[in-house]
Parts: sequence; structure tokens; C-alpha cells
Amino acid sequence: MRITSFLVPSALALTLAACNQAHVEPPKTDVAATAEAKPAGMTDAQLIAQGEYLARIAGCNDCHTPGYAESGGKVPKDVWLVGSPLGWNGPWGTTYPANLRLKAADMDDAKWLEYTANLHTRPPMPDFAVRDMKEEDRLSLFRFIKSLGPGGQPAPEYLPPGQPPSVPFVEFKLPPPPAAASTGAKPASAG
Repeated sequence: MRITSFLVPSALALTLAACNQAHVEPPKTDVAATAEAKPAGMTDAQLIAQGEYLARIAGCNDCHTPGYAESGGKVPKDVWLVGSPLGWNGPWGTTYPANLRLKAADMDDAKWLEYTANLHTRPPMPDFAVRDMKEEDRLSLFRFIKSLGPGGQPAPEYLPPGQPPSVPFVEFKLPPPPAAASTGAKPASAG
């Protein structure tokens, strides 16, 4: 399956635009002090339930669970977040949604919180949304992922620009940059 035209939502368009921007490091967070603490007296069951809710509404499953978006979310929970062989191809190369269950398997709360607080990935992953989550939400998501246990296989490896991906993949065809303005033209903001 090769998808050659794709309506890009505004959030995804911003993500694509960001692939051409300079890399900016977010401030480092000290998660050691809160690593094993439960937020506001939440039980483990409440954390896991909140993490499941976040995985559903934040779109994690849309990419990281094969067939989830296509089935309207009708995928058994035992195959959630195992990554996907569907590639996302654009000027950055081809990326594949990671198997979050394998990624989280060797982490504890502190490592996950540090990892997600400083997450920088290639498009179309909205890493900025993960970094902007409250620590409680990132911890809840982690506890839910861990509750699923390790499963699935690692996602295919990233392919650099110019290396053709195997099918299936979504191809982002971006419009060419606007033509260079002539030296005699007035800027649009000029009266």
C-alpha cells in the first residue's frame, strides 16, 4: 500500500515544518526526587486507567498500534502499542512508529520521565506534545504501557532521505518553497 496524497492536519503540518528548524534542547528536569512517588495519592490502578485513557485520546494508538486508526479503535488491547511497519516518508527520510512496549520494558519510572521530558524524534511524531505533558500524565502513560507487558517486534529501522522504503508507507509530498521574491517587489506588509 502506498498512499501518495494525504490530508495533513494542522498539528502534523507544524511537525513537518519543524523538521527544517534548528534543534532546541528543552530544559533538563530533575526527576530523581519524584521518580517513585505516586501523583496526588493515585493508586497504581488509577495511574494505569489514566494511562489507558491518555493512550486512547492522545493518539498514541493511531500510529503505534497497527490497524487502530483504520478500525476506528477496534483493536484488542493485547496488541496495543507494539509499533507498526507502516512507514512515514518525507524530507526527513522514513520513520516507523516505535514499539513502546519494548522501549519501556527496561525502564523504571525515573528513566521514563527523563526520556519523555527530553524526547526529540523525527516527524511525524509530535514529540513536543509528549514533552509538554504533565509529569503525572507521562507517568500514567508509562504505567499503562508497562501493564501491557513486552510484546511484538521492534519497529523497522529509520531510513535516511533518498533510501526507498518498502510498502506500506505514507508519502508526504511537500509543496516547493515559494519562488524567490524579485528585488523590485514591495514586501506584502508595505503600504
